[in-house]
Amino acid sequence: MLKKPRQDDSSPDNGEQPFISHLIELRDRLLRIVLVVALVFLALVPFANTLFSALSGPLTAHLPEGSSMVAIEVASPFLTPFKLSLVLAVFIAMPFLLYQVWAFVAPGLYRQERRLVMPLMVSSTALFYAGAAFAYFAVFPLVFKFLTATAPEGVAVMTDISRYLDFVLTLFFAFGVAFEVPVVTVLLVWTGMVTQDDLRKKRPYIIVGAFVVGMLLTPPDIISQTLLAVPVLLLFELGIFFSGWFIAQKSEEDEDSSAVDDGDFTPMTETEMDAELDRIDSDEDGH
Repeated sequence: MLKKPRQDDSSPDNGEQPFISHLIELRDRLLRIVLVVALVFLALVPFANTLFSALSGPLTAHLPEGSSMVAIEVASPFLTPFKLSLVLAVFIAMPFLLYQVWAFVAPGLYRQERRLVMPLMVSSTALFYAGAAFAYFAVFPLVFKFLTATAPEGVAVMTDISRYLDFVLTLFFAFGVAFEVPVVTVLLVWTGMVTQDDLRKKRPYIIVGAFVVGMLLTPPDIISQTLLAVPVLLLFELGIFFSGWFIAQKSEEDEDSSAVDDGDFTPMTETEMDAELDRIDSDEDGH
C-alpha cells in the first residue's frame, strides 16, 4: 500500500498561509489607525486657527508691544494651522495607535512578556504626554521670556509662524522623549543589559549626560537646559526604583514556571520516544 505523503509544517502552503494572514491583519490595523487619525484630524480642522493661537500664546504674551507674528511664505497662513491639526490628531490618537501595535504583537509574546509590555506601553504614553505638557506650561513661558528679552536694541521680534511651529514641535518631541527615561531604564534592567547597582554607580555620568542632552535639545539658555535635565534625573531615579519591582516579578514568575515544569513534566526515554514515533506513523498509515 502506498504511503500517503506527510504534509509537514515546513511545506510552502503551510508556511505561506500564516504569513499572508499576518499581512492581512497588519493591513487592517494600519487602515484602522489611518481612519482614526483622519477622523480626529477632520474634527480639528475647523478649529485650526484657534489651536494655533493657543499654541502661540506663550510667545505672544512676551512679544514687545506693537509686535506680532508674521507669515513669510504665501501659503503659511493656511498650511501652518493645517500642519498643526495633523500633528495634534496623531498626538491625540496615540493611545489607539499603540493599542493596535500591542494587539498585533501580543499573540507572539510569552505570558510574562505580555504582562511587562502592556504596563510599559501605557506608562510610556502617559510620560510622553506629561513631557509635552511640562514643555508647554513650564518651559515655554520661561524660554520665550528669555529669548525676547535678549533681542538687541533696534531689532523687532516678529517670529515666522511656520518656524515657530517647527521650533515648538521639536521641544515637544524632546521633552516627550526625555520623559521616557523610566521606561528605558526598566527595559535595560529587565533585559539584563545592566543592573540596578551598575546604574547607581554610573549616576555621576548620568547627571553630566542629562545636562549635555538638555544643552543640545533646548535653546542656549541655562533655564531651559536645567528644566530638561532635572526632570530627567528624577525620572532616572524613578526608573531605577521600578526596575527592582519588575525584576522581582520576573524572578517570581520564573520560579513558579520552573516549579510547575519540575512537578508536571517528565522527559521521555529514548525507547518511549521511538515507540511514540512508531505509533504516529501507524496512525497515519491507517488514515
